[in-house]
Amino acid sequence: MNANSTLPAQTAAELESLLRQHGCDSHALVQVLREFQAIHGWLPRPALLQIARSLGLTLAHVQGVADFYRFFHTKPVGAYRVLFSDNITDRMLGSDALLQQLCGLLRVAPDQMRADGLVSIATTSCTGLCDQGPAALINHHQVVTRLTPERIAQMAELIEQRVAPEQWPPQWSQVDDQIHLADVKLGPQPAPGAGIAAALARTPQAMLDDLKRSKLRGRGGAGYATGTKWQLCRNAAGQAHYVICNADEGEPGTFKDRVLLASYADSLFEGMTIAAWAVGASQGLMYLRGEYRYLLEALQAVLQRRREQGLLGKAIQAKAGFDFDITIHVGAGAYVCGEESGLIESLEGKRGVPRIRPPFPVEHGYLGQPSTVNNVETFCAVTHIALHGGAWWARIGTAQSTGTKIHSVSGDCERPGIYEYPFGTRIGRILEDCGARDTQAVQVGGPSGVCLSALEFGRHIGFEDVPTAGAFMVFDRSRDMFEVAHNFAHFFAHESCGFCTPCRVGTELVLRQMDKLKRGYGSSADVQVLYELDHLMHGTTHCGLGAAACNPLRDTIAKFRPSYEQHLKSLHFVAGFDMDAELSQARRATGRNDSGAHLENLE
Repeated sequence: MNANSTLPAQTAAELESLLRQHGCDSHALVQVLREFQAIHGWLPRPALLQIARSLGLTLAHVQGVADFYRFFHTKPVGAYRVLFSDNITDRMLGSDALLQQLCGLLRVAPDQMRADGLVSIATTSCTGLCDQGPAALINHHQVVTRLTPERIAQMAELIEQRVAPEQWPPQWSQVDDQIHLADVKLGPQPAPGAGIAAALARTPQAMLDDLKRSKLRGRGGAGYATGTKWQLCRNAAGQAHYVICNADEGEPGTFKDRVLLASYADSLFEGMTIAAWAVGASQGLMYLRGEYRYLLEALQAVLQRRREQGLLGKAIQAKAGFDFDITIHVGAGAYVCGEESGLIESLEGKRGVPRIRPPFPVEHGYLGQPSTVNNVETFCAVTHIALHGGAWWARIGTAQSTGTKIHSVSGDCERPGIYEYPFGTRIGRILEDCGARDTQAVQVGGPSGVCLSALEFGRHIGFEDVPTAGAFMVFDRSRDMFEVAHNFAHFFAHESCGFCTPCRVGTELVLRQMDKLKRGYGSSADVQVLYELDHLMHGTTHCGLGAAACNPLRDTIAKFRPSYEQHLKSLHFVAGFDMDAELSQARRATGRNDSGAHLENLE
């Protein structure tokens, strides 16, 4: 099938059946595209045209959505699509050499399809497997962990022999929780339904009041008060209210939600159901990141079991009028969909471009109705608060940061994995527990977070000191912190949705300057250009992705300046480089004409 041919009759019939399964609902566009591609490998133009006609959309809209998400292919790709995780920790474990090895064995260039159409090999952003990398995704739905040269050689043989990925050695796809320290959320779990029963023993308003008493703040990064958010949602006028779980943890270095989804799904779905009772919702949606597609069937099984137990569906726990159910929407590879309004756009079958706010989702969210969006860890916390009370939760942690926080620890340490601590825990304590040695830096909260030097290891995790979305990446003194920042710059340039000029052009200019320094053609003037770009981008972008793009750059230049200076060729301009021209281009590209909304999911 080529891009301009008509669909074979059987394929067209299959597509029409798929569309009917989704009720020919335009809001299901992303799911229709994903499911069709899972069967046929890519999205030819005739398929897009048939989808557009059936859903009452323009071809331009459908094409634009297909082009927006990284995991959609509008050109043919290999029958085996191998995507190596390109997070900095995977690179530290040798992922780049392993990618080159596989390309050599299969005689294919990176980012291209082999002439016979058998295989394509490329990279993708963090796959949430930093604690057991290097890792790769196969055909977007199967993971391979702990890659080694021996495994790569066997993989090449299996691909050449056309062995289906599902028949590869099962231990290759083993994903361990690797919980090294558990506290409230990762400890013994209540029986399914216990949290709901405790919530139903209160009125919805009493549940909200107890949540406010707990001072629970969202675990997605921004730390917005959960009780306040839910109260605003409950009070908002609308024909329907929605509870949405943001399971799109795309921040490199973060994998705590992966563990909660895999082993604590009951606690998560319980928290969503309690939220429905509190805000008056009858429908819940989970947005599952595309990289976690392999978890879908297990999550669906948990939902079905809960329906059979009377914990979802009509009259939950025999409470007349309390009707609530949950559906799962799978993303297609877009970091910006971690922002709550971008996530809602994707749920509605659109490009995941963040909205201008206000209005906020609690008033005008999914389908224009009041919606509360919280992440996986937040909903899990709610289940325990419903059981034990807000005052109990408030006694854990600090006055401004109550409760516990789960950390995804990776990088240069003996025991990477999951650690749960009360807020207020010292950074140095976490390093001691994970077996870090000779540490020079810790990146807390992922690339958009903060980079701490050894002088700051006495600081504490908490909204009043070192806030975090959960990533904790460790770098010992053998690491070049310029290379760390360079990897992050590539990530932000790759993930920019392209909607606003300051981010689209600014992240590319930052990457261009970093590339130049890495090649050894830079000067001290290039470092100054990076400072200027940081200043120009901060506060001018449509959402917080662009505003946060220079965070690791700013921190590493300030705290690890020698790492940059070793890449400088001289103190003079190199041939062909005009600093004034670069700065003028940057200023023009990042003019202050766009909205200044930030990439915060109000979590």
